[in-house]
Amino acid sequence: MSRTTNNAGHPPLRRFGIASLGLLACAASVVACGPGEKEGAAPTKSASATAALEQYHAQKLEWTGCADFATSEREAEILKEAPAKCAWLKVPLDYDDPQGAATSVAVLRVAARGESRGSLLFNPGGPGGSGVLGPLAVTGALARSRITESFDVIGFDPRGVGATKPAADCWSEDGTTRGDKVFPLLPTNAALTQEDTRAVLKRCADGSGGVKALTQMGSRTTARDMDVLRTALGEEKLNFLGQSYGTRLGTVYAEQFPRRVRAMILDGAFDPRLGTVERRLSAYGGFQQTFEAMAATCAKDAKCPLGTDPKAWTSRFQAIVQPLRDKPVPAADQELDFDKALGGVMAGLYAPEKWPAVVSGLAEVRRGRGDKLLELMADTEGGDAETLVNGNVTEAMFAINCMDEQRLTPKDIARLRTKTYEIAPFMNPGGDVTEGARDGCEFWPAPPTLGIPYAQNVEDLPETLVVSITGDPTTPHKGAISLADTLGSSLLTVKGEGHTIVSSGKNTCVDQIAADYLIDLKLPAKMPTCSN
Repeated sequence: MSRTTNNAGHPPLRRFGIASLGLLACAASVVACGPGEKEGAAPTKSASATAALEQYHAQKLEWTGCADFATSEREAEILKEAPAKCAWLKVPLDYDDPQGAATSVAVLRVAARGESRGSLLFNPGGPGGSGVLGPLAVTGALARSRITESFDVIGFDPRGVGATKPAADCWSEDGTTRGDKVFPLLPTNAALTQEDTRAVLKRCADGSGGVKALTQMGSRTTARDMDVLRTALGEEKLNFLGQSYGTRLGTVYAEQFPRRVRAMILDGAFDPRLGTVERRLSAYGGFQQTFEAMAATCAKDAKCPLGTDPKAWTSRFQAIVQPLRDKPVPAADQELDFDKALGGVMAGLYAPEKWPAVVSGLAEVRRGRGDKLLELMADTEGGDAETLVNGNVTEAMFAINCMDEQRLTPKDIARLRTKTYEIAPFMNPGGDVTEGARDGCEFWPAPPTLGIPYAQNVEDLPETLVVSITGDPTTPHKGAISLADTLGSSLLTVKGEGHTIVSSGKNTCVDQIAADYLIDLKLPAKMPTCSN
């Protein structure tokens, strides 16, 4: 079963679209325009459908304890002690049929430390990352920030994620089976058949509320849930902080509801202009650069397992991890194979402070153990080395991407795999990587709804802020430049390494600019460059 990150959105198994649909917001209505509709056009929904949707927008959230919102024992322990309240947000399963079945979105609120100026919605990335746990991390890291003093921080599990119903559930009840190897989306070395991809669709549909529910797990539907949540919170306009995949979610919201945005920070940006193949290749190239930066740091020590010759860093790395394809090594109570090893390494590349753990893990593999790399991977998933599970992050990532990303042909996948190892040779598993190249979503019951490029020519959007680290391994800085240009945003550049920074609480320069913007809607006349 492959568990290597290949969605190029966020850390492995935690953080990671056809012609533009041209969705525009009907600014004065609670009903979003559909494809091709424009503000001022004759309404296309019946009065009863509009009234049904307005009832969702008029609901009041009932805040309670968060015990019922946990999806694992670990989450239950965290939520039991958390200074937070939780609520269920009712939304239509399908916005094209608001009079039909309803479903529930899990919402968590951490109250402002001072006098609240309103709500700040936060998405930590993924897709598939826990939106319920996200605010707890933010408010902890920003414990002294004016942001958490001034805003109630709101998190929510997007469609298909965590406690939100129905959640994506694609694993076989009998455990790992042949079809499980399609996870995560687009493995770099798995040989898939039509039997595999048909089987995983059936399991996803059976476990995730049916075929209809799977078609509603895309970012466009979640963005509409965000607008229902905005009104349920009593907010006239939205304040939003999205990181990594959260920048896609925020961008789609801005496209559909531009006049309902008050302030929006997009940190670690998805480029809305890049197709699926191009975006992933861009991300993998970023990982190669970060791998080489880590190796250069390691090489300052003569005992570095990658050696001291820059020309040999990649080959030395492959010599350590490629044998794991055929001969995994013991790790905790399981084994570390190639996929898990690469997943752990890529998880560590996201933050320079984790690079020593990667180096130590590689040295350990040379000695015949894989505990440290397995722990890196598990930590990124939000679990532990014994379980390697955090809710349904892998399945949700898969299901959401099936409704967002462009559907690829076997020829597309083969080209992507070949180019991946040209651009990022450290990731190369060896062997014929084009064998059995298929899109795990090839039999999904509906075409993707995101549309790439998306959010083009958005009008009436207030000033937004894009933040990007120059050495970001998975959402390269050039993508942030593209997003800022697309939305007409201000761009805050941060020199250094790492992926996302606004919620870290470790950079005074970034925190001050973000706080001034969110609280007072003020940005520097001349945007400085911060350092990480």
